[in-house]
Amino acid sequence: MPDKPLNPQAPVVAAIALGGAAGACARYGASLLWPTATGGFPWTTLVVNVIGCAAIGVFMVVISEVWTAHRLVRPFFGTGVLGGFTTFSTYAVDIERLVDGGRARSGLVYLGLTLFAALAAVWSAVWLTRRVLAWRQS
Repeated sequence: MPDKPLNPQAPVVAAIALGGAAGACARYGASLLWPTATGGFPWTTLVVNVIGCAAIGVFMVVISEVWTAHRLVRPFFGTGVLGGFTTFSTYAVDIERLVDGGRARSGLVYLGLTLFAALAAVWSAVWLTRRVLAWRQS
């Protein structure tokens, strides 16, 4: 019986899985270092998501405009590590907990603040990375 050939997507899936595990561990570590009190505002998740968005902004500029990366770098780091580090699911659960705990206004503030801060972090990181790279090349 002939050997079945390896699926060409298997290395990509493996890279994403390994990166995702590393990112999720980093996020869990952040929650241990800076736990959110029961019923408290979820600052840890907000900060993790903003840091992750800023990192993706820097990363995408570097691998798209500066460095020709190995084909598994983007799935490993961009999708895996940063996808595992940032967390939409915890963000959604945090909003639900705030609303269910009678803090609907805080839930709405958190919803909007996270969206605004995450988008601002990506934009700022892209802008700053491009400025730094232009400065280094001049």
